[in-house]
Amino acid sequence: MIGAGPRGTSVLERLLANWAPAGAGETLHIDVIDPYPAGPGHVWQPGQSRLYLMNTQSFYPTIVPEDGELAKPLAGTTFDRWRELQRQRPDPSLTAEERTELSGLGSADFPSRALYGRYLRSTLEELLTRLPAGVTVDFHRTAATSVRYAASAGEARTGPAGQQGKPAFNVGLEDGSVLTVDSVVLALGHLESRLTAEQRELRAAAEDLGLLYLPPAVPADVDWSRVPAGEPVLVRGMGLNFFDVMGQLTEGRGGKFQPVDAGAEGGAESTSTQLKYVPSGREPLIVAASRRGTPYRAKAALSGYYPAAVSLRYCTERALAKFAEAGIQPAFDHDLWPLLHRDAVWAYYSTLARSQPGALRTEPAEFLAALEEALRPHAHSAAKWEDGADAVISAHVRPAHRLDLLGLAAPLAGRSFSSRAELDAAVVDYLLDDARRSALGEDDPVKMTIGALHHGRAVLKTAVADGGITDESWVAGLRGWFESFVEGLASGPPALRAEQLAALVRAGVVRFVGPDPKFGVDRKAGTFTAASPWVGNGVDGGVEGSSVTGDAVAAVAMIEALAPANRVAVNSSPLLEQLLRQGLVRTRLMMTVEGAPVHTSGLDVAPHPYRPLGAAGSVTDGLYVLGLQLSAAQWGTAIAAEARPKTGPVYRSGQRTLHDADEIARSILGR
Repeated sequence: MIGAGPRGTSVLERLLANWAPAGAGETLHIDVIDPYPAGPGHVWQPGQSRLYLMNTQSFYPTIVPEDGELAKPLAGTTFDRWRELQRQRPDPSLTAEERTELSGLGSADFPSRALYGRYLRSTLEELLTRLPAGVTVDFHRTAATSVRYAASAGEARTGPAGQQGKPAFNVGLEDGSVLTVDSVVLALGHLESRLTAEQRELRAAAEDLGLLYLPPAVPADVDWSRVPAGEPVLVRGMGLNFFDVMGQLTEGRGGKFQPVDAGAEGGAESTSTQLKYVPSGREPLIVAASRRGTPYRAKAALSGYYPAAVSLRYCTERALAKFAEAGIQPAFDHDLWPLLHRDAVWAYYSTLARSQPGALRTEPAEFLAALEEALRPHAHSAAKWEDGADAVISAHVRPAHRLDLLGLAAPLAGRSFSSRAELDAAVVDYLLDDARRSALGEDDPVKMTIGALHHGRAVLKTAVADGGITDESWVAGLRGWFESFVEGLASGPPALRAEQLAALVRAGVVRFVGPDPKFGVDRKAGTFTAASPWVGNGVDGGVEGSSVTGDAVAAVAMIEALAPANRVAVNSSPLLEQLLRQGLVRTRLMMTVEGAPVHTSGLDVAPHPYRPLGAAGSVTDGLYVLGLQLSAAQWGTAIAAEARPKTGPVYRSGQRTLHDADEIARSILGR
């Protein structure tokens, strides 16, 4: 087992659950290799800052399957049940910080990554106390650097369950030792990657000019004390990693958020509670930039992972299965997106009619009946369904309340700003409006539109996996535009983060560059630079002495608020580079609509279980792949396994990674 994070631990758990010796004296030995502690692995270390939050609520994740069709787990449970057990009967080994977090953590709250790491470690420890007879496990706190065939070509070795024909492997470790094994599972998780040409130029310029450049990294690996206080710092990227950076450079430096009455601040007409940030004086000036110019939208306040008020009517598992039954390999833009698009439109307007009937010119029932007819797929209609739906919406809905679906992910599109202060004010308005909508939960039309996309994403994961759609539409549609679109809407942070960011802007700690930023280096001034074509040259009455004036931003440091690229072709893992170089694995190629081959992000694999294809196209028997390196066969590989929800739909994609682990375990054991 190479990789001892959540996915490696899942395979270990499944090996133990499926172990059933065929005869007396049969044994199973498992070597687990990872330089990081087993269970949490690299990303989920229990000792990291508690300011790093998970992107899912307590009720969501699990490392243990809950499927009656799979072998029963020997130990462990979901994170939420573990949380409840620790609140009732705390493990004596819990730290004071862990006990404090658990005492205030509810099922719908967002736990720290550190606490989730503690859950992973506890689950592994419990598993190891229940090892079945004949099973031994060794942990190697080092990195694997190579995997090679141990036997000459054509020579076979008897596997652990007696199966013939599997070659043995020699696994080289960084400490110089070599393990000879029958099977190897690659559960590598997040890998370091080579920088792009632009990133290499920025790093080289920083070295020449004495600036600070922090490349993409797991946030817990970064030494944030290197970022200078009181100086402008460029942060590129406003996805989830941005909020990690924001937390470390504000609360992590002693600043505090305090609730205040919005009306008392003389701001919005609402008297709702907002946050005020009290600086410590050790913060930098954070200047944030991204292509959209705004962060991801915040998650809605819901009692479950999917909104109960939204049910898919068009993009259902049954509807998508019909393509395969008819022998059709669908295209994303032509076949799948129109179904989910309908669901998003229906979710918006059905919520609007229920929660804001004054937004309609007619009676809600009349409008919804007409809209339902317009959305219904008509097999023999030559007209575009969008045109019919638009005609109904125009007749029944007041203009200010009509949905601009693609515009939800680009709230600043079509706007220009005369000054940076005007831009900052617009982003604060967006943040507060988004947080307000999140608080409304299932009564907000925008959040329920996003809820439909979130439901649909779970259905699409199953439909598009393993060549379920054409290569061309995987490259141009699913990964080309839809992935970034839906992530910006449905993969955002807790609403608290949006409120905190707005408070930081009001406190003068955060500013923004604007949409479509361009980055560079001013060697004469000795600074990084960034500018947006949509922010003008007006005199900025912003932070005194900040060097953020007009449309140009100058900074002494630049932080890439991004995870390392999940692309096997640009990884800097000695192990994966060796496997690619010696032809035991290869990257997946897909053809564009123009007929040009392109390297995808993941390995070329044969399902099921997932085994890599070698350079010549043959399956590398005895070698298995799980997790992020499957990103060319599966979509959404970075998301953890979903605990079975108490109510609502149970999607097949929810626990797919655990089913993948089970398939690997049963293959290894010959079951």
